[in-house]
Amino acid sequence: MSLCCRSTQASLTVSPSRSQLFYGQSVSLSCEEDDSSAGWTVRRTTRGKTSECGVDWGKSAGSSCNISYAVHMDSGVYWCESREGATSNIVNITVTSGAVILQSPVLPVMEGAAVTLNCTTETPSNLPADFYKDGSLIRTESTGQMTIHHVSKSDEGLYKCHISGPGESPPSWLAVRAPPIATAPPNATAPPPPPAPLLPIDRLVCHLVVFCPYCISTLIMLSLYRNRPGRNVPPITMATAPPNQADEGLDDENEDVIAGVTTEHHF
Repeated sequence: MSLCCRSTQASLTVSPSRSQLFYGQSVSLSCEEDDSSAGWTVRRTTRGKTSECGVDWGKSAGSSCNISYAVHMDSGVYWCESREGATSNIVNITVTSGAVILQSPVLPVMEGAAVTLNCTTETPSNLPADFYKDGSLIRTESTGQMTIHHVSKSDEGLYKCHISGPGESPPSWLAVRAPPIATAPPNATAPPPPPAPLLPIDRLVCHLVVFCPYCISTLIMLSLYRNRPGRNVPPITMATAPPNQADEGLDDENEDVIAGVTTEHHF
């Protein structure tokens, strides 16, 4: 059965929040729902069989399911499902009759967070424990607790622990997910551009000191040029002087000479 490609509107939580249980322990599973009218129920697949809480296992209480006495048959994959077929996240639960369990987060751990793994027995005690990841020993802790600071994707894997004497726990998968990416709302507008940098005060003063005298002197020169007094030049007339007596006598003589020459050449 496929548990992907459908909208997730509920989240499955487990109490106590652990993926491993000792035989005979109790556990409660709840669907944290967005829409109570969707009819969310807890379902599981174990040993190849899929069924709903309250049918042949557990006790249903609305969108929650309680298992009062866990047995090996309760080991499997659990999730929430609505009447329309929408599904939640999935949770793996392992029930063991052994003496050691690994208490690890039942839900994925966010990158950058810290996570603590506890290696414990049915009678809690701080015994030294060896911790393994993907079959390889990674650390030995005298208190039976291992903390991973600033979890990254490389820390994802299959973990188990071993206590000398009581034995080894079943393996559990530690899932790591990236933090959600913040997105702008659909109607968000782009921020305005930053204002132009202002001219430093010292440079502004320097420019004023240099250019102000030049501007003032230019204005003064323009004012003097426009207001200077004009030069009075008398107008030039083209009047003709009247002839004097000497000129009149010369003209009479010229006329007599011309007359005499004309008379002599007359035959």
